[in-house]
Amino acid sequence: MRKSDFHPSEIPAKPGVYVYRDWSGKVIYVGKAANLRRRMSSYFQPSRVMRADAKLRSLINSIEDWSYETVRTENEALILESRLIKDYAPYYNILMRDDKRYLLLKLDWTEKFPTLKLARLKKNDGAQYFGPFPNGGALRMTLEFLLAYFGLRACRDSEPDAETRKRCLKRIVNDCCAPCIGAVTPEEYRQRVKRAVAVLEGNIGEVTAAVKKQMAEAAAEERYEKAAHLRDVMSNLEEVFGRRNRIFVRPELPGSSPGREAVASLGKALGLAAPPSRIIGFDISNILGKLAVASLVAFRDGRPDRDNYRRFRIRTVHQSDDFAMMHEVLVRHFGRLLEEKRPLPDLVMVDGGKGQLSAAIDALVEINCPPLPVIGLAKRNEEIYLPGRSEPVVLDRHDPALRMLQALRDEAHRFAITYHRELRNKLIEQSKLDEIPGIGANRKRELLRTFGSLRALKKAAPETIAEKVPGIGAELAGKIAEVLNRQSRPDNERAQHESIE
Repeated sequence: MRKSDFHPSEIPAKPGVYVYRDWSGKVIYVGKAANLRRRMSSYFQPSRVMRADAKLRSLINSIEDWSYETVRTENEALILESRLIKDYAPYYNILMRDDKRYLLLKLDWTEKFPTLKLARLKKNDGAQYFGPFPNGGALRMTLEFLLAYFGLRACRDSEPDAETRKRCLKRIVNDCCAPCIGAVTPEEYRQRVKRAVAVLEGNIGEVTAAVKKQMAEAAAEERYEKAAHLRDVMSNLEEVFGRRNRIFVRPELPGSSPGREAVASLGKALGLAAPPSRIIGFDISNILGKLAVASLVAFRDGRPDRDNYRRFRIRTVHQSDDFAMMHEVLVRHFGRLLEEKRPLPDLVMVDGGKGQLSAAIDALVEINCPPLPVIGLAKRNEEIYLPGRSEPVVLDRHDPALRMLQALRDEAHRFAITYHRELRNKLIEQSKLDEIPGIGANRKRELLRTFGSLRALKKAAPETIAEKVPGIGAELAGKIAEVLNRQSRPDNERAQHESIE
């Protein structure tokens, strides 16, 4: 909806997430609210612009249209907001420092005595993760209780040494079952961990019953502070684990894909013989031609069809030429479809105007592809370009067909950017290790697997490196530490990225 069409009475007074776009349809801000009507109304009050600081004033003046999605609880709004921010990286969320990460719980079953730990990042390290959990304070308090209730290890070392065991207060106060000294067998300890995992998965009946009993006993003994603490523990258990929140694994933008209505409207606007049920969209991502990639995103009946998403590394174009890259990707993709005699889509959309559209048409003609509808969506005025027509089709911004094309374009852009960032981070992560004589592909892989990142490897002492990684002797470990800790780094951007896990 356009900003001029905003009417507070039409917005539900419920928890939810709202999305603001600029004149080009690009998402510029994602926000959450316990009360959507009250929160969204605050942005459209003239007095708010006058009192706002420069950043907020810029955001308000940039809003062209909006959409929202209601959820059941404020926690669900927090989680959905977080996921959308990470997927779409809206400019004003980053500028206004709203791109927060919520806490996770991590469980590494490869440890001799695994335990629950807090984490901010979900890594591809084989560990089991739970969350995210928006209420960090409740999660920390609940984790402390669960570790003590099940007697799980709370120390940092997965295999505590004699000095750590000697100073372990948890063992002294019986908050740890002390598996490191053989008080329980490894199998018995893992059974305790599995019971704790059951709580994380929502089976809190056993624990809450025990807490209620302890709370009643404390109250009977007039230990009211202890009873109040246990009351808070039970409340947190129910809040954090008792009500299973919806999981937004790959959330769509609110109001971005209206479904069959949009498909029918688009078919009519383009003059197609039938509504385009299967639509695919392409986007290119590169930095001056480096690590160039492309994405293919598919929609079926106006909704994302993720099983048919594809991504490509650009092979033949080595300079910044989006038209040539688009040509290569369409030749490869449709060439394969024709070779394997697979069905063609009902409509193809490329991100861009006349230039990208011409590149796409030339590619299809080159491989003798049967005629099929191809359009280009230009970002500046959301104009739809068609082959053989000098003037673009311009749809009303309220038209569900345009909303669907915007959603397809944004999803293709997100998918391409994600792949490009993934390749760039891999290149950055490996570059420093490539400078070290004696570190080949296998040793590099083992070092990164053992320590998780260059950042963690850089902090490790040479003795630790030699001890933890088979085949790395003291001399080579010392060389690794020396190279990674050099102060002179000519590439500041690379140094910055190497610190990211």
